[in-house]
Amino acid sequence: MSISAKDVKALRDQTGAGMMDCKKALTEANGDLTKAIENLRKKGQKISAKRADREATEGVVIAITSEDRSNGVVVRLSCETDFVSKNEDFVNIAKKIADVALQNLPADVDALNALTYEDGLTIGEKTIEQTGVIGEKIEVNTYEKLEAGSDGGQVLPYIHMGHRAGVIVALNQQGDNFVEPGKNVAMQVAAMKPIAIDKDGVDATIVEKEIEIGKEIARKEGKPEEMLERISTGKLNKFFKERTLLNQAYVKGNKESVSDYLKTLHPDLTVTAFKHIALG
Repeated sequence: MSISAKDVKALRDQTGAGMMDCKKALTEANGDLTKAIENLRKKGQKISAKRADREATEGVVIAITSEDRSNGVVVRLSCETDFVSKNEDFVNIAKKIADVALQNLPADVDALNALTYEDGLTIGEKTIEQTGVIGEKIEVNTYEKLEAGSDGGQVLPYIHMGHRAGVIVALNQQGDNFVEPGKNVAMQVAAMKPIAIDKDGVDATIVEKEIEIGKEIARKEGKPEEMLERISTGKLNKFFKERTLLNQAYVKGNKESVSDYLKTLHPDLTVTAFKHIALG
């Protein structure tokens, strides 16, 4: 049967599939749009199964917050190549997924994938559909959320390097005058990759490992055994300065720490939480 350009366009608008794929799906479905959509989704399921063991190390990361800045989310939509990650349609799908996440604040990735994307299609089903459309493994594999909490504060977002990383940061103070500082700190997280807010947030196993590393380095340098504890403590303090957010040197400042920078804006201003997702 003859397939009209109007029908091909309608299918393309709904699925994002290429024109030839849409025409083929409509031909196989005898012009039935609903059946053609179903055929494309089945194609996506088959390709998804074949590519399940592939590494999807490229993609886009979206970080957004609610209008009142009371909560925020950061979501990674992964694919296999940077060619796909730079496609406008792919980025727009990631943005819509992030919007759905922000509206619902699901508990985890599984709960996010179960939410409705559009027209009764879940996010998980949409990514499988896009696997068929694009021919690469597509998946939401990382998601984080932050809420400012009932005692005040606000959440600020930052997207780094063409969607290659995203950060949300929670401050303990509200107000428009803290929006730019919050984004500056989120930029700091993306650039310097801290592992915790301060030393109290560093896992005990990491602390123990750093102490042992410090001692071993000192031994190899020929330092006396009785000095190892003091030397490793010094190295640990340096580790805290380099790897914890509030103690890091503020990248946009003049040798001041992030904590010092925040205190110049308000004596009690600090970071209460952050989430960072990056590609790779």
